[in-house]
Amino acid sequence: MSTENIVQLLITERDRLNRAIDALQSATVRRGRPPGSGRKAGPGRKRGRRGMSAAARKAQSARMKAYWAQRRKQKA
Repeated sequence: MSTENIVQLLITERDRLNRAIDALQSATVRRGRPPGSGRKAGPGRKRGRRGMSAAARKAQSARMKAYWAQRRKQKA
């Protein structure tokens, strides 16, 4: 094999490896929301759900009982 032929083969191999490396590096693009974007709570901002007080639960229960009683009444 001539030296020029070997050099040409090495250049071809180098180009192929460079394309493979570029493809692997660009494949790490993450889709969706960036990590940590939902964790930042601003000043004075509470996170999570607020609980219902006992009085609020009792009032909600009374509203729902009346609602379902009305529904049963309409069905009959």
